[in-house]
Amino acid sequence: MRTTETTPGPEAGSEAGPEAGLKTGLKAGPELQPEAKAEPELQPEAKAEPKLPLPALLALATAVFITSLTETLPAGLLPAMSADLGVSESATGQTVTVYAIGTALTAIPLTAATAGWRRKRLLLAAMAGFAVANTVTAVSGSYPLTMAARFVAGVAAGLAWALLAGYARRLAPAHLQGKAIAVAMAGIPVALSLGVPAGTFLGKVLSWQITFLGMTGLTAGLLAWIAALVPDYPGQEPGGAKPPMLRVLRVPGVTPVLFVTLVFVLAHTVLYTYIATFLDELGMGGSTDLVLLVFGAASLIGIWVVGALIHRRLRALTLTSVLLVGGAAALLAAFADTPALVYVAVVLWGLGWGGAPTLLQTAAGEAGEAGAAGETGVTDPSGTTKTSGTTETSGAAETSGPTGVADAAQAMLVTLWNVAMAGGGVFGGVLLGLAGTTSFPWTILLLLLPVLLVVTAARRHGFPTRNRA
Repeated sequence: MRTTETTPGPEAGSEAGPEAGLKTGLKAGPELQPEAKAEPELQPEAKAEPKLPLPALLALATAVFITSLTETLPAGLLPAMSADLGVSESATGQTVTVYAIGTALTAIPLTAATAGWRRKRLLLAAMAGFAVANTVTAVSGSYPLTMAARFVAGVAAGLAWALLAGYARRLAPAHLQGKAIAVAMAGIPVALSLGVPAGTFLGKVLSWQITFLGMTGLTAGLLAWIAALVPDYPGQEPGGAKPPMLRVLRVPGVTPVLFVTLVFVLAHTVLYTYIATFLDELGMGGSTDLVLLVFGAASLIGIWVVGALIHRRLRALTLTSVLLVGGAAALLAAFADTPALVYVAVVLWGLGWGGAPTLLQTAAGEAGEAGAAGETGVTDPSGTTKTSGTTETSGAAETSGPTGVADAAQAMLVTLWNVAMAGGGVFGGVLLGLAGTTSFPWTILLLLLPVLLVVTAARRHGFPTRNRA
């Protein structure tokens, strides 16, 4: 009888064929390993959202504070300064004028001459100029020497103003550049609302010389701060062409921004220079310090709003700024005899004016950079605006690059800004003599009309509807 062999099963430890291996899920030879479970793919870590370099930007804001306060500080110290210098108060008041003249005369040529300097070195040189000028002012008993020192301070200011906005832009990523300028420019309202009253108080309690020496001490601390915490950037490439200023004016958008700067600053300065006289005529002369404090506080709010929205709403914010200052002027023209409405007007004025330096410097910088890049306005399907080299309309940009043209535009803005400040003082004085302080609000309204028209018309270049990325 034939016996049938039974093949041992897997549990007996004998080898099974491939089919058995597949059925049992056990190994069937090295080629048929069961598939290992796939490990979940690790997602790359999300990049941290870039933030503003606040230590560096606050150093720039302090530089702006020193620049603004050095210019306006003599206004609160005129009686004591004139007595010690042996000249009239009106003559001492020219220390402010000569400062503005120094800035207006030298901002453009110095910006061109130092285009190749590294930015940090240039900023340190400008701030050192303030330290020297304020020290000489403090120890001088000679009117001509004091005027010379004030002129030097104005020269340092021209260099600083042309540099600071561009420096702030370079410190921040593209979508935060407007906010970076807003942080840096916050030094202006702080200087006007807090610095000048504090300097005036210190001058009365101690002496005006101590006030200027205090400015020197603050500047010395700032120099160390800049050296330690502010990043450096190169200037224009060696051998690069410096953009002729007249050709920069042909860059689309630059001329409208410069016009708005000149007339807007002129309108503001007419009233601000003579605010004490204006309030005195209203019977509010004793409230000048409080009015300036309210103006400064509203300015800080204005610059905060601008900083938060400028990268998306440059045009809308500029229009709003002009309308707020115009609304303030209208209130002062119609209801100046009501103190409560005067304060409302001052709040509107501060809200509108606080962000104006940031708006105008951002507009000038963007117009210059866009012109230098030769923006064509061609937009791809994703909505990104592309550039294709330089164009004939950006004549100044052919060889100088975006930074050179933007810096040149900033230098022209600084020059016109100071021309408007000096002109506002003169123009306001003429108005005061011919028509009295009641003419100031109406004059502001007349000056703001062309400003509003130009901003409205500069929809494509200068104050574009959609900010460039």
